[in-house]
Amino acid sequence: MTLGVIISTYNNPQWLEKTLWGYACQKRKADEIIIADDGSGPETARLIEDYARLLPIKHVWHEDQGFRKTIILNKALRIAESDYLVFTDQDCVPRSDFLAVHEKYAEEGFFLSGGYFKLPMSISRQLTREDIQSGRAFQLRWLKSQGVPTSFKCTKLFQSHTFSILMNHITPTHATWNGMNSSGWRQDILASHGFDERMAYGGEDRELGERLRNAGIHSKQIRYSAIVLHLDHKRPYVNQEAWARNNAIRKETREKHLVATEHGL
Repeated sequence: MTLGVIISTYNNPQWLEKTLWGYACQKRKADEIIIADDGSGPETARLIEDYARLLPIKHVWHEDQGFRKTIILNKALRIAESDYLVFTDQDCVPRSDFLAVHEKYAEEGFFLSGGYFKLPMSISRQLTREDIQSGRAFQLRWLKSQGVPTSFKCTKLFQSHTFSILMNHITPTHATWNGMNSSGWRQDILASHGFDERMAYGGEDRELGERLRNAGIHSKQIRYSAIVLHLDHKRPYVNQEAWARNNAIRKETREKHLVATEHGL
């Protein structure tokens, strides 16, 4: 199968570049990388143009009119050609086996639900290309030496296949569609009409997963296997009005068992 990646971005070329460093050293290379750009400025465009010489990048952009991630993701879906698509964000640096894991666990009738390991702002800023390419940025010992505190969340970085399988199985976290680390078959996502373009920030990704499940597509947990480092950032686009509107849309999706949105593709 062919494997594509859709990366959402908005006006943070420093974080986007660190993420692209991660895709440049994947064991399983992407067949296409579509950067869904929600209105970034020229610095991001120049960065993408530079990296298009190294990676199979397509750049989809629209004018900045506030948080319109669902709309730009649908524009990315319209030009996607790969059989299978991984969705992630500009602030999620993938471990070198990230795409190989998504490909390994891809299965007809399922979508995959991953997670992330969150870095503090200090380490997010200092992370270098060499840290990512060498793999040390994903090693717990190195991260602790940089000041990451010990917590249960550190178990995501245990590089043990057996342990990862066990934790994927017993974690109480539901396997939802998470925008920073999820994947599915392009034909299934297109059949659902993609993302609901009425939705701003707040559960807009999960609503797609809820429609997929209504259509009989099951979810599979890989949060301990498909690893990304989440770079810290502020969220000025968060507001309660959007959350309330999104929650109402999700409630309707669940109660009416909707399998497709009339406000998407």
